[in-house]
Amino acid sequence: MKDKYDVVVIGAGVVGSAVARELSRYKLKVAVLEKEMDVVCETSGRNSGVIHAGFNSKPGTLMAKYCVEGCLGFDKVAEELDIPFKRTGKLVVGFTKDDIEGLEELKSKGEKNGVPGLRIISEKEITEKQPYVKGKAALFSPMTGIVNPIVYTIALAENACQNGVEFFLEREVKGIKRIEDHYEISTNNETFKTKWVINSAGLNSDKIAEMVGIEDYKIYPCRGEYFILDKNFSKYLTMPSYPVPNKKEGGLGIHLTPSVDGNVLIGPSAVYIDEKDNYSATQKVMDMLIEGGKKMLPQLARKYFIRNFSGIRPKLVSKEKGGYADFVIGEREGIPNVINLIGIESPGLTSALPIARDVVKIIDKKEILQENEKFNPIRKGILKFNEQSDEKQAELIKQDPDYGEIFCRCETVTKHEILEAIHNPLGVKTLTGIKNRTRAMMGRCQGGYCQTRIVKLLMKEYNLEPEEVRYSRKNGYLFEGRVR
Repeated sequence: MKDKYDVVVIGAGVVGSAVARELSRYKLKVAVLEKEMDVVCETSGRNSGVIHAGFNSKPGTLMAKYCVEGCLGFDKVAEELDIPFKRTGKLVVGFTKDDIEGLEELKSKGEKNGVPGLRIISEKEITEKQPYVKGKAALFSPMTGIVNPIVYTIALAENACQNGVEFFLEREVKGIKRIEDHYEISTNNETFKTKWVINSAGLNSDKIAEMVGIEDYKIYPCRGEYFILDKNFSKYLTMPSYPVPNKKEGGLGIHLTPSVDGNVLIGPSAVYIDEKDNYSATQKVMDMLIEGGKKMLPQLARKYFIRNFSGIRPKLVSKEKGGYADFVIGEREGIPNVINLIGIESPGLTSALPIARDVVKIIDKKEILQENEKFNPIRKGILKFNEQSDEKQAELIKQDPDYGEIFCRCETVTKHEILEAIHNPLGVKTLTGIKNRTRAMMGRCQGGYCQTRIVKLLMKEYNLEPEEVRYSRKNGYLFEGRVR
């Protein structure tokens, strides 16, 4: 049995990590339980990485409120956490008369939500902003931006950790019991005592809610598949470009999104599935992504495709009903000190910190929260060698020769950066953990050159046998037996 905590957060996606960071501003003993071997292994790291402006959300909803607040304040948090963020702007492109009506409707919703700068632009202006994107008219949103959602979540978690929050990875919650004035949370490893429980379990948030006696939530997993394009394609697209959304599907349609790292994403699709962990990619959907993407950007060609992946939205609405349900944020009468965060789909990435601040406000109504005078909002990321000037690179190599050894040729990642990722504040020891923190293995060859070298260094630093090295998840072992 662990010592009693003031707050236990279940789930270390972007919202759970944001909640942990906001709680670390106060003198509280906080733990985060995550069933995977790293933070951001599911929904939060498997999306387009767009900081939405807030014009897609229904006026008056929590979705709209949190999205607009999160977007307008994102420059500050990006600076504090040392993460790359670009306000690229965004186009929602229309082709037909019905599409134009849809653009006007989006503009009206956005204005009601308080989104600044929205305007409908002509085909000529589309070409001026994005010469290769096709469309008859578009809604232009200047506030929309792009971020690496994985790096953002890691930064939130690391900053929370640096401010005293304890992260327990590979801790899957098996049961929750109310005992007098506290809860006991049993996991696959040990039991945690806590006064407050924050249910931020994403795809499994309905399951956690059921453990405390709330049985009327059901998460419907909806899978979205993506293609990742080589950086050579980036010349064709510099801002997210979407079609007019399909209201029934409850998604934003197949869109084209540049990443802050120089790639371009095509997707996602929107297909309801039965399993919450089925991240398959299907040929039928992949072909559909290409066809839909080419309608807006004819330059798309298979030669640019380097990888595909999928993410799963934790929707609170069924396929039959379609569309969106609003976020669920708050306590339930008769179940004290349990704050449920359920149905946090898009724009959850944008909304994470405003949601976290409201979680703290809920606790503050019942507790006397004392500020943590040692709280430091500043977190420094791993310095990217390939982004430095020639003079700076020479200086870094002089300081540490490991900067002079390139481990990943595609992304120009050095041995020093790999070592820094291996010794990350959260203690993550997986290949994907290193990949997510450095971009090694994310280039054109997808690890063909660097993966074995990284494995060897990981084994050396943690004194691991080859059979102990894991790619990403609990049973994701890379090696079995010996070869000469």
